[in-house]
Amino acid sequence: MTRMIARSRSEAHRSATSLELLFDLCFVVAVAQANTRLVHALVEGHPGTGVVGYLAVFYAIWWAWMNFTWFASAYDTDDALYRVVTLVQITGVLVLAAGVPRAFDEGDFTIAVAGYVVMRLALTSQWLRAAHSDAEPRARRVARRYATGVTLCQLGWIAMLALPEAARVCAFVVLVLAELSVPVVAERDLALAWHPHHIAERYGLFTLIVLGETVSGATVAVQEALDDHDATARLLPLAAGGLLIVFTAWWLYFAVPIHTYLVSNRQGFLWGYGHFVVFASAAAIGAGMEVAVEETAGEAHVSERAAAAAVTVPAAAFLFVVWLLHSRHFKRTLAQQLTMPTGALAILLCTFAGPAAIPAAGVAAVLTLAAGSVLMRRGPEGS
Repeated sequence: MTRMIARSRSEAHRSATSLELLFDLCFVVAVAQANTRLVHALVEGHPGTGVVGYLAVFYAIWWAWMNFTWFASAYDTDDALYRVVTLVQITGVLVLAAGVPRAFDEGDFTIAVAGYVVMRLALTSQWLRAAHSDAEPRARRVARRYATGVTLCQLGWIAMLALPEAARVCAFVVLVLAELSVPVVAERDLALAWHPHHIAERYGLFTLIVLGETVSGATVAVQEALDDHDATARLLPLAAGGLLIVFTAWWLYFAVPIHTYLVSNRQGFLWGYGHFVVFASAAAIGAGMEVAVEETAGEAHVSERAAAAAVTVPAAAFLFVVWLLHSRHFKRTLAQQLTMPTGALAILLCTFAGPAAIPAAGVAAVLTLAAGSVLMRRGPEGS
């Protein structure tokens, strides 16, 4: 069996493996389930429960994905045991995905929690293996802290299932905070040997996959509406606006070499944690497009403005958080810094544009991209 020791942060030609890509693709199954239930809740006029349920499920997806990604960046041995344990984690996310409808519709989180616990305890076994293999005492201590913290949190999730429904909300919040604190506590005196370029690539790939899921969901929604209704004139501008938003989201996310910014745990933690909003909002754009199509076809119990907001709110959140995490670190003038926040505000204001809301939001997104590109080319001297 290969010894699981930390890999070098400066390792050349470090890129995502085929196993990591399979891991991502299987996680998108859970994202698709969460999106489907969000669409159903919004179309039926239950935005509060839909959004809360979506964020809760997406937390489980994102956190399990993120923990595996950073661990793999530091300790991926790619031997048989490592692969088997990773496949067990993939099995866990599929169980989680299967439990999403029951969690949304009936408030029964048993299956979803079971899948989540499988993912997390499988990763715990990897941490224990690292603690056993690594020759560096501080690295072994960090691995043991991770294993202990993750295990205690899983016991908490299992115990939560036995609580009365009214107490589960508080328990959920406490357990989320406990999970989020594990890396901070575990790495308080030694940072994991994660690879900046590898981490940036892994996050970029998951962003691509989530945006792809958005396009797929919106396409199916438009197709179904066209099959049942003669609404081409109304749906084509809607689809065009949605595509412009997604294309702009892709362009802006990959416009900067973010791996050059990720030089320490301080940057890494803030950047990695902040991607909860990036991933969740990117996926929610697709759900919003489905809601907007349903409303246009007259099959949604929501207002025109609420349907538009289902697209413009996550799109604006995506632009703003990508600026906050990514772009602002590479901009040098006030005009450059204000471009994306202003664009996010413009997209949000498009909510009030009536039937033209989503096409207008698409145009606002493209204009944001164009303005940013011009200002970056002109540089500090011409701004």
